Amino acid sequence: MKVAVLGAAGGIGQPLSLLLKNSPLVSALACYDLAPHTPGVAKDLSHIETAATVTGHVGPEQLEDSLKGCSLVIIPAGMPRKPGMTRDDLFNVNAKITVSLASAVASACPEALLAIITNPVNSVVPIAAEVLKKAGVYDPRRLFGVSTLDIVRANTFVAERKGLDVTTVNVPVIGGHSGVTILPLLSQVTPETSFTDEEVEQLTTRIQTAGTEVVQAKAGAGSATLSTAFSAARFGISLLKAKGGASDVVECAYVESSVTDAAFFATPVRLGPNGLEENLGMGELSAFERAKLNDEVMPALKANIAKGLEFAKANL
Repeated sequence: MKVAVLGAAGGIGQPLSLLLKNSPLVSALACYDLAPHTPGVAKDLSHIETAATVTGHVGPEQLEDSLKGCSLVIIPAGMPRKPGMTRDDLFNVNAKITVSLASAVASACPEALLAIITNPVNSVVPIAAEVLKKAGVYDPRRLFGVSTLDIVRANTFVAERKGLDVTTVNVPVIGGHSGVTILPLLSQVTPETSFTDEEVEQLTTRIQTAGTEVVQAKAGAGSATLSTAFSAARFGISLLKAKGGASDVVECAYVESSVTDAAFFATPVRLGPNGLEENLGMGELSAFERAKLNDEVMPALKANIAKGLEFAKANL
């Protein structure tokens, strides 16, 4: 299957492309970016002894070529927040990038699965949905906001705290993909694990604010790129497995949803050949999780979604 990475020359795009090049499920990898060194990234990857062929594509005039024949498109493209830049500045830049790239997907490969990493995910995924609707090709089963990093972090932190084998741990994470909208369901951890009230508070806060840990540790030299790339590759490869016919492939993802009264919401979903096959919902929440959901997650998430839809209405 052909996969395109839009934003392939960036801090997330390069390690993500490397991980995808290593997957036997990928037969062709198209690396697209605005950066002039993108063909060099593609050439570098092409020397790796795996089956996937690699092509490099630069600039808007080569965007549609990169997308033709794709089964999966992953978008890490976007601007990180820079000194002096407000969150609104960042939103406006990345929202415009999302519109441009989603429009190209709608034109060149409307049946591809589309996985978006670009932040703020809570707002830009609804924008992408509106772009696809305007083009007449929207299928909610095929559009995903990638929230896998929250699950990967939750699994790691719980395993460390409780002395578990991290490869056996699964923590569902619901809601959205930023700050208080991230809600780990520690009451539903497998293998079954008990936590004190203090541990629940501490782990929830750490999972919600884990990105800040990385920013501080990198001392101004960047944010989470490697863990983001790992998480995006995990999710992308799960999509490809399901598209290829594997059964019972389950990941958490931020999707159009009727689980709550938010138009988009992250929950565990079962994946299939056409993308989202079944929304598995959020199960039975603890009193702590229910309070967090009602008091913090829902107000913030609804505001994020509304912001995206307002941008789409004004700019499409």
